[in-house]
Amino acid sequence: MTVTKNALVKTLLECGATHAFTLPGLGITWTLDEFYEVRDRFRVVLTRSEQTASVMAQTYGKLTGRPGVFMGQGPFASTTGAFGILEARFAGSPMVVLTDTSCYDGFGMYGVYQTMTGDYGAADVRTVLGTMTKYCGYATEPHEAVYGLQLAFKHAQLPRMGPAALVMKTPIIRREMPEQTRVKLYPSEGYLRHTPARPDAAGVAALAEIVASARCPLIVAGQGTQTEGTRALLDEVSRRAGIAVATSYNGKGVVDETGPVAVGMLGTWGSKSANRMMARADMLLVLGASLGPDYLRFRDEGMIDPNRQRIVHVDVDPRHAGWVVPVELAITGDAGDVLQMLQAHDLGEAQRDRRVAAIAANNAEHGFGVLPGVVTADGMLHYADIVRVLDHTLTPNDMLVLDAGNNRIWVTSMLRLRTPGQLVVPGGIGGMGWGLPAAAATKLVYPERHAICLIGDGGAAMTLSTLATCVQEQLPITVIVANNQGLGMVRDNMKGRRIAVDFSPMDFAKLAEGMGCVGIRVNRADALGDAITAAREATRQGRTTVIDVAIDPAASHVPVSDY
Repeated sequence: MTVTKNALVKTLLECGATHAFTLPGLGITWTLDEFYEVRDRFRVVLTRSEQTASVMAQTYGKLTGRPGVFMGQGPFASTTGAFGILEARFAGSPMVVLTDTSCYDGFGMYGVYQTMTGDYGAADVRTVLGTMTKYCGYATEPHEAVYGLQLAFKHAQLPRMGPAALVMKTPIIRREMPEQTRVKLYPSEGYLRHTPARPDAAGVAALAEIVASARCPLIVAGQGTQTEGTRALLDEVSRRAGIAVATSYNGKGVVDETGPVAVGMLGTWGSKSANRMMARADMLLVLGASLGPDYLRFRDEGMIDPNRQRIVHVDVDPRHAGWVVPVELAITGDAGDVLQMLQAHDLGEAQRDRRVAAIAANNAEHGFGVLPGVVTADGMLHYADIVRVLDHTLTPNDMLVLDAGNNRIWVTSMLRLRTPGQLVVPGGIGGMGWGLPAAAATKLVYPERHAICLIGDGGAAMTLSTLATCVQEQLPITVIVANNQGLGMVRDNMKGRRIAVDFSPMDFAKLAEGMGCVGIRVNRADALGDAITAAREATRQGRTTVIDVAIDPAASHVPVSDY
C-alpha cells in the first residue's frame, strides 16, 4: 500500500518539479528517504536556514517561470522562511511551500512543543501562511495531501503567479493511503493545463494607432517583459519605431541600456533621464508594470498625468490596469504577445529619426550613465568606483545579483547594462540578505554563467551561511561585499544624528575562508578589477570567492537621490 510521503514525491515529479530547497524538520524529515529513491531525477538542496531555502526557491521560480519548491517544518517555514514567501508574493514569482502542522502523533490539542495546529495553546501555521500566499491548502487525510499539492502547483503558475502552500497534519505524512470509494486521485497533468488568453486584436490595433500618432511615445517596461522572447520583441519594436524605453525597477536591464532608445530606470532612485523623458511623453505604453509609486516618484504629476498623456496598460492581470492612475486603454494579456501583434502595425516609423534624436538629446542633457565625481578617504572606495569597475568588467556571460541598500541604488541608477536579462534583483519586499541565496540559486539555474552578487555588509551578515551552501552544493559564485561598517542608506537618512546604524568591523574575507571559500580584501579602486578577474578563475575551479571592499562610510546615496 502507498504511503503518503511516497505519493507526495510522485506528485512533485508529475508536476514537473526537479529541485527543492530545505532545512528539514519533523514532517519534512520523514519524507527524505523517499527523495533519496529519486535522487537521480530530483535534487534536494540543503541550506543552513529557512530564510536561505525560501529565497533560493523564490529565485528559482523567478528565473525559470516554474515553481520553486520550499520545504520546511511549520513553525520555521512560516517565520524565518516567510522572507522568501513574501518576496514571491510581492514579486509574482511561482513558488510552492510544503510544510506541516508540527504536531506529534496528532496531539495538537495538548499545546505541545512547536505545535502549529491552531488549537488552544498553539499557533496556526495555516492562518500565517494564508496571509502571504495565493492559495493555502490544509490536508488532514492522505488523499487531501496529494490533491492539495496538485492545486498548489496549479495556483502558483496561474496569472498573476505567486506562492502557494500545502500544510499537512504531520502524522498523515507517514500514514498509508487506504482505498477510497468516494475520493479518487488523478494524474497531475490535467489539473495544470492552462492556455493563456490572447490579447484582443481590436485593442492592439487601437494601441498601434495611438502609438503611431504620438510625437513622443514612451514604453514603461516592467517585470512582465523579463523573458528572453519578450526582451527580443521589445528591442525590435522599440528600435523600429524609435520609441523610448524606460523601465521600472523590476524591468531594469530588459534592453541594452547603451542602445538608441533606452533612457534608464524610473523613480526616486532612478535615472534623471528616464524621469524627464516620462515627463515629456505624450503617450505611455505600460508593459507588464504595476506603475507603483516608487518609480513614479510617488505619483509625481510632473512625470505622469492622465489629463495630458494617453496611457495604455498591458498586463496579464486586468486588475493592474488603472490600479494607480486611470488609463485610456487596457489590454489583458502577456506583454510578449502584444509586442508580437504590434509587429504587423505601423507605429509611426516615419517619425523614427526625429524620435531617436529627441531620446539622444534627453540622455545627453541629463547625463544618462555619467558618474558624478566623488572623493573618498585614503584606503577606501566609493560606490561609484564599484559601478565604474562593473561597467568595465561585466561580460555577456555574467549574471549580476543585487541586494538592498546604497549599493543597489548606485547600480540601478548609474550602471548601464549592455546584456538584457543579466540583472537579478529583489523586486518584492526588497529586503536585506536576499542577494546571497539568490546568487546561489542563479548559479543553479545558469551553471554555465558567472554569478556575481553585490551586497552590503549588513545584508551579507544576515545570510552569510549561504557560502557554506555554495561550497556544499558546488555552486561557485563571486560575492562583492560593499563594507561600510553600517547601514549606509539608513545612516544617510539620519542626517548626522546617528544611532543604531553603525556596525563593529567584520572581515568577510576571513569569514569566507573559514567556510572553504577564497577571500580577498580590496581597499583601492584599481585593485577591484583584478580581484574580479581572480574570482572568475576561482569560479572555473569550482570555488566561491568573497571580495571584501572597504567602502568609505561617508559615501552616500544622496547624490543619486538628487536626480
